[in-house]
Amino acid sequence: MTHNINPLQHPVQSGFNAESTAQEIIREIDLTGKTVIITGGYAGIGLETTKVLASAGAKVIIPARDIEKAGKNLAGIENIELEKMDLMDPASIDNFGQRFLASGRKLDLLINNAGIMWVPLRRDSRGIESQLATNYLGSFHLTARLWPALKKADSARVLNVSSYGHQMAPFDFEDPNFEKREYQTLLGYGQSKTACNLLATALDERGKKFNIRSYSLHPGSVYGTDLGREEPIDLYIQMGTHDKNGKIKPEVEAKLKTVPQGAATTVWCATSPMLQNIGGVYCENCDIAEIDFGQIEHRYDEPATIRGVQPYSIDRDNAERLWTLSEKMLGFKFDTE
Repeated sequence: MTHNINPLQHPVQSGFNAESTAQEIIREIDLTGKTVIITGGYAGIGLETTKVLASAGAKVIIPARDIEKAGKNLAGIENIELEKMDLMDPASIDNFGQRFLASGRKLDLLINNAGIMWVPLRRDSRGIESQLATNYLGSFHLTARLWPALKKADSARVLNVSSYGHQMAPFDFEDPNFEKREYQTLLGYGQSKTACNLLATALDERGKKFNIRSYSLHPGSVYGTDLGREEPIDLYIQMGTHDKNGKIKPEVEAKLKTVPQGAATTVWCATSPMLQNIGGVYCENCDIAEIDFGQIEHRYDEPATIRGVQPYSIDRDNAERLWTLSEKMLGFKFDTE
C-alpha cells in the first residue's frame, strides 16, 4: 500500500542519541520570556520536562486534574503556574482555554504530554473510550482552544508525546470506540497514539503559514514513570521483560532509559534549531525517526530495537480523515485561520 508521507521524515543526524538527557539538550538554550503549557507536567517525564524548561527561563503552566498531587510534585520549582483542568471533561478544557486567552499571553510551546495506558474499558460522559479521549481527543480540543495564543507567538511549536505503542494499532475509523469489536486495552492505546501522530501531521500543514510547527515523538522505553500503574503483569512476563514473579529482569532494566533520558526527545523537539524549517514529523532518540517499512526487527527485551514509525500513522490522507472525524466527535470546528 502506498502512503502520502512527509518527505522530511528521516533522521537529520542531530548529534544527540538515546542516551542524551533533557539537561544536555537544553544546555545552550535560553527560554527567557517564553510561555509553555504542559499537560501531565507534574509526573514522570512530564515533570522532568517541566523542571528543565523552567530552569532555562520559561514560564511553565501545568493544567492538572489532581491539583493536590501536582502541587506536592512541583513544590520548590520556580517559574511555574498550576491550573485546574481535566482532559476527559470538555467543559474543563474550554474553561482553561478561556482563562488562558483572557490573560492576553502568547503561547510559545504547547506540549500535549498527559496520557494513560493499560486501562480497562472505560468511557467518558460522551461514550468515548478513555484512552482515545485522554491521549488524543483532549489534546485536539485543547490545541483548538489555545490556537489564537499559538498564532500570537509568531514562532510556536505543538508537541504530541506519542509512543512506539502506535505500532500496536492503526486508527480504526469504523469503530474507534469499541462499540462493535471486543475491547483490547493495547489496541485502544495503540490507536490513540497513532492518532497523536496523525494530529501532528495535519496540524503542521495548517499551522506553518502562522509559523506554528507540530511534532509527535516517542520518549523511548523509560523506567520509573507511573504510566503503567494499571498494567497486567502477566503480559510483561509473556513479553520476556519480567521474571515469573513479575519483577523486571535486571538485564532489561539496565537497557531502559532513565526519566531524564526519557524527557530528552520532548525537549529536543521543543527547542532544537535544527527543526526551524521542519514540522509534521515523528521523532525519537532526539532525532527524526526512521520510517518502519518492515526492515526493523523489534524485540521487547532489547529496548533499543523498539523504534521506527509506521507509515499509516504519518499518512497525510489518514490525518485529514481523522481531523474531520475528530471535529464530528467533539461537535465543533477547529478554526485554524
